[in-house]
Parts: sequence; C-alpha cells; structure tokens
Amino acid sequence: MAQILMNSPIPQSYELNQLIAEAKNSIKDKWQAIDELKLTNQSRVLGAFRRHHVGEHHFAGSTGYGYNDSGREVIEELYAQIFGAEDALVRPQLVSGTHAIATCLAALLGRGDELVSVTGAPYDTLQQVIGVKGNLSRSLLASGIHYKEVPLDGDGRWDKQGIQDIVSARTKMVLIQRSRGYSWRPALSIEDIKEIASLVRSIDRSIIIFVDNCYGEFVEAWEPCHVGADLIAGSLIKNPGGGLVAGGGYVAGNHHLVEIVADRMTAPGLGRRLGPTYGLNRWILHGLWLAPHIVGEALAGATLVAKVMADLGYSVSPRWDEIRGDIVQAIMLSSEQELASFCHGIQAASPVDSFVQPIAGDMPGYEDLVIMAGGTFIQGSSIELSADGPLREPYIAYLQGGLCKEHVELALYSAIRSLRAATEPSKKL
Repeated sequence: MAQILMNSPIPQSYELNQLIAEAKNSIKDKWQAIDELKLTNQSRVLGAFRRHHVGEHHFAGSTGYGYNDSGREVIEELYAQIFGAEDALVRPQLVSGTHAIATCLAALLGRGDELVSVTGAPYDTLQQVIGVKGNLSRSLLASGIHYKEVPLDGDGRWDKQGIQDIVSARTKMVLIQRSRGYSWRPALSIEDIKEIASLVRSIDRSIIIFVDNCYGEFVEAWEPCHVGADLIAGSLIKNPGGGLVAGGGYVAGNHHLVEIVADRMTAPGLGRRLGPTYGLNRWILHGLWLAPHIVGEALAGATLVAKVMADLGYSVSPRWDEIRGDIVQAIMLSSEQELASFCHGIQAASPVDSFVQPIAGDMPGYEDLVIMAGGTFIQGSSIELSADGPLREPYIAYLQGGLCKEHVELALYSAIRSLRAATEPSKKL
C-alpha cells in the first residue's frame, strides 16, 4: 500500500497504510470469489453477444422517429437474454431508474387496482410516485390505485407472515425493492427474491411480481427474472451501463407486460417501434459488455470499505463477509459532521471536481436535505464511485460504485483522513 501510494497527492500515514494492507490480506478469499462471479457473468454476456451476432453495423444510431434501428433491436434482445426475460425495452428516453419504474407502474395499474410493496417502504423518490409522500396530483394514490406495505421485520428482512397476511387475490402487483435504498436493511439476495416470488405465486398466480433491480445487476450469477419475477427495471447509469452509458433506463420481463409498458412510454399503438437512439448504441453495447467486470470491481471495493471501516469501530452493512444483493455499502456515522466529512473525503479523491466540497441541498424526490459526493464523468452515475446520504438520524453514508477497486481504496484512504481531521484534529494518520 505504501509503495502504491508513493506518488499519491493524498498525504500518507504508515498506520493507515498498514490497516488497509492487513484488511486486503484478510479479504483476499472474498476477492477471489468476486473474480469467479465476474467470469460467470462475463460468460453469460459473451454468449448473448455471440448468439445475436452483434456487429459493427449495430453501432449506428437513429434520429427522428427511430424507425428501423437494428442496433436498438439487438440491444433489447441482449438485455432480454442476459436478464432471463422474454422481452426488454432499453431506451435513452427513460431518464432514470425511478422513471423506468414509474412508467411500469402507470402502465400496468389502473383505478381500483392494488399495489403491495412487500419489502417495506420503497426508495424516497418512489414514495412520491406512489403518493405516500408529497401531494402530487398524478401519483398512484391520486389516480385511484390502492397501496399497502408489508413492513420489514426487526432485523430489516422481508416478513413471510406479513406477506401472507396482506397480499391476496385482490392484489394486482407486488413490488420488490432489491437494494437497500436510504435504509439500514440488507439488500435482497436472488434467493430472497426466489422465495418471495414462490410465496406470492402460492397466494395467486396472476399477481404481477415486479422487481426494482437498481444497483443489483450482475451482483450475483442470476437475475430476478431467472427466479420468478415477471418484470424488472433499472437505470443505465448504474450497473448495466458499465460506466460508459450517458443516460437511459431499461425494463425487462414477460413479453405482454413489456408491450404494455412500451405503449405507456411512447403512445398507445406506437409502443416500441419508435424511439431514436441518437448514436448511443455503441456506448450501450460497450457498457453492457464491460458491466460484469465493472460491477465486480465495485463489489471488491465495497468489501474493502466494509472491512476497514468495521476495523475502525464503525457499524457497516453489509459486513465484508456477508452475501451482497447490491453494490451499496452503508457506513453508520455518529453525526452530521462525520457524514459531511466522509463525503468530503470521497469527493477530494474523485477524478472530476476533486476541488469541490459538497454541501447538503434539496434533491428532487427527497424530503430531507441530501449530501452527495460524486466526482463522476457522467452526472449522477452510481456505478462510478460516489457517496451520499440524507441529513437525518441515523447518519449513514451510502457508498456505491467504483470503476476500479484501486480508486475505491484511494478514496477510502482520503475519507478516513477527512473523518479524523474533522473529529480528532490532534490525531495524526
């Protein structure tokens, strides 16, 4: 570590170098397992590219209406196969994961239908889409859709009995949030999703099982549609974009559901046949190709952060040796000052805007002020290294991404120094 950082602009500390070096030695078996995961997922992606005969002619994009875009068509065939689905939509017109999810909800639910979130309260931005927060005239609740939640149990895990008590034949759709969001609870594993899907099927086989797959793609060897989900959605500036895609979202699942969502995305009768790609096809293909490796790097970095921060006495979720369902690493800090200092350290070790000090501010879709460190090449890219958190108790930093684990290591060093400088000015690291 000391040798690697010899020319680093970050001031060095023998004590911290040793701590990180010892942590890396402790987690080497976990890193080996992540390498094996990368190989498994890369093989699946390669198989799809070969099966669909991806060629240079697919790199060209379309303008205007977007008719006859063969690159867009092959991208959607790839997403369907890789994610275990019958069909997919992959579009730059979907501006975020929340937009992709909201489009699915609006397409598939109508007045009188019942939506049940079976993994507790959804992510902050989605709560406004549903209508449990805010007072938006176009929310699901305002449109006459009924909504229920199954609270998580005391350990933050999904509750089998709670699902059996609340989900019924009246339920049109269940929503499963794979990632932790801004909450101190474990992300769902693929095995968790499989068990929930099986349980819902035993209640009523017609219920649509919809998974918010954000932050979870390529974290395991299978995806939710492989184990019973009817529909998934996510963002291209998270895992599947591989750090290259400038924007967009995806939906994948059963063919008839994807067709309905396509009609909502554009207009009834137009559906998926329209949608220009503006020259982005090469980036989307290239990003998808790199995604298994990039996600593996993010997982390796998160594992190191979990080990080092726990060794320093902080509570972390997940622990370094736990099964991961997403790329997010949560670190519980003691105060607003510590949360800000941690984010300042991450920002200072960013390749873009390292000279900027983040401050908490209003973010669309959030009730609390949010502080966000993200010196990324693509605005808001969560597969690039970032750290953020709402200014509310408990003060938790949510770190995610990292295009290479070496960057995560350097940023972790910077964040720890920033924490110590703010909270223990006399402590030399």
